Amino acid sequence: MSSENTPPFELAGSIWFRSGKLNWGNPRRMALLAAIHEHGSISAAARHIDLSYKAAWDAIDTMNNLSDEPLVLRTTGGQRGGGACLTQKALEILELYQQLDAAHQRFMSHLAKAQPGSDKNLELLQTMMVQTSARNNFAGKITKITLGAVNTEVALDIGGTQPIIASITNESVDSMGLKEGMRALAFLKASSIIVGLPSESKLSARNQLQGTIVYIESGAVNAEIGIEISEKHRITAIITMQSLENLKLKVGQPAIAIFKASSVLLGTME
Repeated sequence: MSSENTPPFELAGSIWFRSGKLNWGNPRRMALLAAIHEHGSISAAARHIDLSYKAAWDAIDTMNNLSDEPLVLRTTGGQRGGGACLTQKALEILELYQQLDAAHQRFMSHLAKAQPGSDKNLELLQTMMVQTSARNNFAGKITKITLGAVNTEVALDIGGTQPIIASITNESVDSMGLKEGMRALAFLKASSIIVGLPSESKLSARNQLQGTIVYIESGAVNAEIGIEISEKHRITAIITMQSLENLKLKVGQPAIAIFKASSVLLGTME
């Protein structure tokens, strides 16, 4: 994922506030609180941090719901907003967060200086720390974002010849702050993949990754198929034993991993 135009990798981190198992005080929400305090308006604050108006309201509702007392007081105004201010509780939390974050960034800076020249290893370590139940996990760079009326199509370059296409809601694009050139993760369940054979037949599925079957593990009902789609990428599919027999799949045989763009979940670490 690195290139000559990619800036050097830096060791970085951020402070999160947690209530039980729920993370609500992430850097983006703290930035929203700071922007509301500065601009006195939810709509203006959302524009300032490049967040949709609805996503800003959702974030405020989440923080207010998880706090023992309101953090943001709102008065509805026109079509897109009204006045807003932080409560004393929110000002105290914001000040605490900014102090902790400054100390944390100083710590990260010292840590980075102690481990120079580890760009690729640190990048890989960060990716490996993500835990998910999805069988297929791919790290890559967003190369294209195509906005639609309701959904957005996101193309993720995972370093091979075939990008992964995801279809997510416009709201998700706003809430995650997705942009072209950003690093992202794609998650895909093995059960969401259809295994096909190379042919001239055309399919409507947005993702059709060609590769070679490298292993087959048969069970009582289902079979697990491993398809190598590039030198460093393998995708795993689960199909029925009946499908395995019908297709007469064998190790070493060319195959296509087929899945809908809507089956791909995206995540970020930024």
